[in-house]
Amino acid sequence: MSNERDIKRRIKSVGSTRQITKAMNLVAASKLSRAKGAMDETKPYTEEMRRLAAAICEGAAGISHRYLTERREKQSVIIVIAGDRGLAGGYNTNVCKAALEHMETEGRDESVIAVGSKARDFFVRRRKPIERSFIGVIDSPYYGDAAEIGGHALTAFETGDTDAVYLAYTRFRSPISHEPEVIRLLPARAQRGGRDRHTEFDSDPEALIDTIIPKYVNTVIYSAMLEASASEQGARMISMDAATDNADEMIEGLTLKFNRARQSAITQEITEIAAGADLGSRS
Repeated sequence: MSNERDIKRRIKSVGSTRQITKAMNLVAASKLSRAKGAMDETKPYTEEMRRLAAAICEGAAGISHRYLTERREKQSVIIVIAGDRGLAGGYNTNVCKAALEHMETEGRDESVIAVGSKARDFFVRRRKPIERSFIGVIDSPYYGDAAEIGGHALTAFETGDTDAVYLAYTRFRSPISHEPEVIRLLPARAQRGGRDRHTEFDSDPEALIDTIIPKYVNTVIYSAMLEASASEQGARMISMDAATDNADEMIEGLTLKFNRARQSAITQEITEIAAGADLGSRS
């Protein structure tokens, strides 16, 4: 009987955990839908801004400007976008490891602008310099937060505190497919998007570069935050779905174990009753 009670308690405990993982799966699915909607809405603007920045980089050949001029990279900064919470499989670890690999491969002095507590904690544990942390901005990304992050990086680049600015985030492919990516933001160069025509400047090219490149940097950061948010919710949804399936398997196994224990107890009781009846008839 004691064994049966223990099994019943375990079934109840696993059942409670299953309810939590199922609820978290549904919440993640809802947040994923919102994040993907926001990402799709901003995608045309982001792609146009990429094309515009690419055209400026092409048309500015021969123009010396602090946002475009290549420097010898003695010191750089990398913006790492991760999450504030766990229970998302390898999502947070994968993007942080990609950033760390970039830092170690390039072999330069590189500080971190951490977006999300998981990114901050990852690099603190590895004794990497944290230039600044932005916590609580990735669950529901806003352009204002991206502009603040971008403004901090731009200031460091303009003052010469850093020679290059990189961005590490998770590219969203689908709810079950997302991969970490590291790109360079400054000095500006074309990342994606074609340039199908020659670009000429009607006004002062330096003034145009001063206006467009900061907007380009902030837009790319905002787009990366949206993709990272969607990737995190997709990873959490898949992780919680797997946890729910595991709970179902555990409950099924424990129920089978409980039924066998109960059957064994009943068989033992019948045997004892039969043995007692046999002894009674002999006496």
